[in-house]
Amino acid sequence: MKNIAIIPARSGSKGLKDKNIKLLNEKPLLYYSINAAIKSKMFDEIMVSTDSQKYADIAMSFGASVPFLRNDLLSNDNASSWDVVKDVILHYKKIGKTFDTATLLQPTSPLRTAEDIKNGYKIMQEKNANLVTGVCEMDHSPLWANTLPNDNSMENFINPLVVKIPRQEIPTYYRINGALYIIKISHLLSVSDIYSNKSYAYVMPKMRSIDIDDIFDFKLSSIIMNDSIQNN
Repeated sequence: MKNIAIIPARSGSKGLKDKNIKLLNEKPLLYYSINAAIKSKMFDEIMVSTDSQKYADIAMSFGASVPFLRNDLLSNDNASSWDVVKDVILHYKKIGKTFDTATLLQPTSPLRTAEDIKNGYKIMQEKNANLVTGVCEMDHSPLWANTLPNDNSMENFINPLVVKIPRQEIPTYYRINGALYIIKISHLLSVSDIYSNKSYAYVMPKMRSIDIDDIFDFKLSSIIMNDSIQNN
C-alpha cells in the first residue's frame, strides 16, 4: 500500500496573519505536521500544498516535497480541503505517481503526534476502513446549547426533557478535531459523502486536538508543548 501525506498550507490568514508559518516554540507551525509525518514512517510521499513560494521553501527545508504551487482557484475561502487533496492526487497521477491512501494533516493541529498517525493507520487496517477521522470529546454537551434570537431571549433555550437528565447520564458527544484524516483514494473519488460506508473515528485526547484559529489557541498550544517537553 502506497500512502501520501498532504499538508495544506495556503499563505495568509484572516484570523492570524501568516498562521501556517508563524513561529511556535521557535519553529514554523507547519513544521510540526511535517515532522509528525516523517516520524510516523507511514508515507511514501510527504507533500505540502501551498500557493506561496516562501511557504514552499520553508516546507522543503524541513523535508517535505512541494512539486507544484496551488492555483488561485484552490487558494480562496471557497475551496475545501478535499478539493485540494483531489487536485494533489491528479497532479501526481500526471507524473506517473499513484497512491492507495491520502492522509490530510492540517498544520493547525501541531500537537498531533506520529503515534496518532500510526494509530489511525492501525484502525484502517483492522477495520478495512475507507476513512479514519480524528475526533475528541466535546467540552460541553450540545444538549445544553442553542441559538439565540435577536433579543437574546432564553425562552425554550433548553429542551425540558434534557433538564431532567442526571448529568452523569448525559451521553458523550464527540467532534471532528481536524487533526487527522486518512482516506482510501478510491473512496474519495467515488462518493459524494466520505462519512459513509466503513468510516471510523480515531478518538484523541482534547489536549492533542487543539485546532489553531486565533492567538489564544496559539498560546495554549505553546504552553502545552512546553509542559510536555519539561515532563519528558
